[in-house]
Amino acid sequence: MKKHVRTKLRFMLCLALGILVVLPARMKVQAVEAYATVQGSVMAGTTSDLLKLSTQEGMMEIKIDKGTDASGCKVLLPGRNVGVSVNHGTDGYLHAVTITAGTQTQSVTLDSSTNLTVTGTINEKSDDSILYVNTAQGEMQIKLDPVTDMSGCSMLIVNKTYSITCARGTDAYLHAVSIADSVQANVASVSSTAVSSQSPSPENVVTAERSTVTGTVDSKTREDLLYLSTSYGEMQIVIDNNTDSRNGMFIMPGRTMIVSVYHGSDAYMHAAVIMGSKETVQPASVDTSSTSTVTGTVNARSNENMLYLQTQYGEMELKLDTVRSMTGYKVLTADRKVTVTCARGSDAYMHALDIAGN
Repeated sequence: MKKHVRTKLRFMLCLALGILVVLPARMKVQAVEAYATVQGSVMAGTTSDLLKLSTQEGMMEIKIDKGTDASGCKVLLPGRNVGVSVNHGTDGYLHAVTITAGTQTQSVTLDSSTNLTVTGTINEKSDDSILYVNTAQGEMQIKLDPVTDMSGCSMLIVNKTYSITCARGTDAYLHAVSIADSVQANVASVSSTAVSSQSPSPENVVTAERSTVTGTVDSKTREDLLYLSTSYGEMQIVIDNNTDSRNGMFIMPGRTMIVSVYHGSDAYMHAAVIMGSKETVQPASVDTSSTSTVTGTVNARSNENMLYLQTQYGEMELKLDTVRSMTGYKVLTADRKVTVTCARGSDAYMHALDIAGN
């Protein structure tokens, strides 16, 4: 009888110990189980540890923890539509268990030979389609695509610094190829890894080692030689057939330019890529069935967005968002004579289609 009682006591003791071991583990699992999923768009003010979400029910504040699975949506910029599975925390806040984004498609082809790597801080103007990046050279606009590689980035939010590899797209804008977290506090560099083709294409692809400089165009600049005032002093940079100037063809005194340079066999520095400031705009619909051809000289106010052309009838303003060919020149300086084929756009502006140097 005593033996039977001792066996029963041992069994109950083991059972009690088992409950004490299993119960905390089960409670821990239940603490991260999502009890609801909400849909909404990211609001301004979102940080790496607090998601502000605009939903049909109103604004929600959801904490982001170390255990939050954001692999399905690392972009938490204003306007981004996301789905968040949440649970209640003991602090009274909702906590994000997983964050996901809807499926998107890529409609632009990127030219990998134009790759640039920039380090910069995402500023408040950024949204889920365009990144406004503060760099040492100024503000850059970089489009964000569904196929952008975010594997090196923990989470993309405003006011944090990242290293962004980007490339020129068929829409003429820079697109983010990959984004990685940066350990640098401030932006200080832009480096070029290759040079793109221009229409007409450069004769050769530049394979020499390159560096990137930023400076102001000096009035001594010619079509074949760029005088650039930089923090290191004045540089003389040769512009040749290999130079990609599609996004920096207006070399006007006082303009700030970013130039990827390399040493040539003639002991001069040569320009691999020249970049100016270009606005990201939605191209207008242009009626190419009814075109006009005009000849005139380039006004010094011209830039990558607008060509101011002085003709015998007065000054014309020609938008440059639908240019399809550029021939007979690499860069355009003030008073350069050109012939432009243009057409009327849905925005009432004339748009340049083809620009030929005379």
